[in-house]
Amino acid sequence: MVTTETFDLIVIGAGAVGENVADRAVQGGLTVAIVEAELVGGECSYWACMPSKALLRSGAALRAAENVAGAREAVTGVLDAAAVFKRRNAVVNEWNDASQVEWVAGAGITLVRGYARFTAPKELDVTNDRGEVTHLVARHAITVSTGSAALLPDIPGLADSGPWTSRDATSSQVVPKRLAILGGGVVGCEMATAYASLGSEVTLLSRSGLLSNQEPFAGELVRDSLIGLGATVSIGVSPTAVRRSGAGGDVTIALDDGNTLVVDEILVAIGRSPRTGDLGLEAIGLKPNQWLATDDTLLVLGADGAPLEGEWLYATGDVNHRALLTHQGKYQARAAGDVIAARALGKKLSIKPWGAHVATADHEAVPQVTFTDPEVASVGLTEAAAKKAGYSVRAVEYDISWVAGASVTSENYVGRAKAVVDEKRQVLLGVTFVGQDVGELIHSATVAVVGEVPLNRLWHAVPSYPTLSEVWLRLLETYGRDDSSF
Repeated sequence: MVTTETFDLIVIGAGAVGENVADRAVQGGLTVAIVEAELVGGECSYWACMPSKALLRSGAALRAAENVAGAREAVTGVLDAAAVFKRRNAVVNEWNDASQVEWVAGAGITLVRGYARFTAPKELDVTNDRGEVTHLVARHAITVSTGSAALLPDIPGLADSGPWTSRDATSSQVVPKRLAILGGGVVGCEMATAYASLGSEVTLLSRSGLLSNQEPFAGELVRDSLIGLGATVSIGVSPTAVRRSGAGGDVTIALDDGNTLVVDEILVAIGRSPRTGDLGLEAIGLKPNQWLATDDTLLVLGADGAPLEGEWLYATGDVNHRALLTHQGKYQARAAGDVIAARALGKKLSIKPWGAHVATADHEAVPQVTFTDPEVASVGLTEAAAKKAGYSVRAVEYDISWVAGASVTSENYVGRAKAVVDEKRQVLLGVTFVGQDVGELIHSATVAVVGEVPLNRLWHAVPSYPTLSEVWLRLLETYGRDDSSF
């Protein structure tokens, strides 16, 4: 027996992004159902942002103490891996989503458990783990917020070797003695930091430099730090074959430089793929296993570059490939929820850059923190990206260890800052900080970049002394000022 239910909006995926779409639409006056096949709260809550940062925090706190006299003498041992895992388990509520389910109900959102597949425009079948089917019909819109999954490269033997993905790395209850990591991006570098801190013999393999989308010095400083933690970092090396010797056995990795690496586990962190393969997109004229391109109101665009007929399908978060970051997905979700409610109620949209019904911050002003040690925090364009985009730029750098706040933070502070300036408009296009605790600096940079604050006004934003924020003054001094406009 199939039960049919109708709502104004149906959201596929009850992660942080889908929850925000649903909540915003409910606040706008719509009835909303949210569909989830796994845990309510999604990837970020249970397998990504929260558990990974919990794993990283203990090592960062230990090293921060070791770098300050007085605290250093109080440190009497190494990390307690069992205690780290216990704290991580608590952060993710032991992978129990009861509190998230309670929040959904309290927000006035109807939760439907199961796997969703499109059957027609504005229609879905949701099959739960008992085989029961609920047919959902949307009066106005459906939003896909299914996120992304780890991408497995086509390396002979890799799939059969039982490789770790980011989910395995963030949820493991044991520290492998030897861990190989494929990929020098955010996940690879963060998990290399975490497991090296926990005592694993980590080998990080990357075809290019680490954190290649950041300013070059960011990857260089992270590489040096990983080596200092005892990890082996091999750049320009790739696996040609992988083999595991039986269940739970060693993993042997053949490398293209002729060497062989033997480890206990291999973590694949080379990229992400969209979770659109089993949604039945064929039923609505779209191809499965594809990213869902959108306009700035988050409407899904078809092959012709126009929204689907009826303008009813939206995509938010990783699945639209605009910016694969939780905070950017939630930003998109708030915009999409407002758009859907406004359109459903016949309201005129405010689609100017400063209006509510648009998402534009994920074009050239995306903030991001990589929780390695040192941290890498950036927003906007790198110097290379700004030049490629056609801007007339000048970039300035400053050693953060020279700032007074750094000297009181650590006895051997290692860090660097860089600002990329649009010479024509005299505004910041991008800012990068590398160093201990710089993640807490990045929102000031985000405000400056998004707000296009003129440099001659930033001179009057006086940083407190002695804090790391004084790096702002030093960057401005390095750049120099136009006295005629000061």
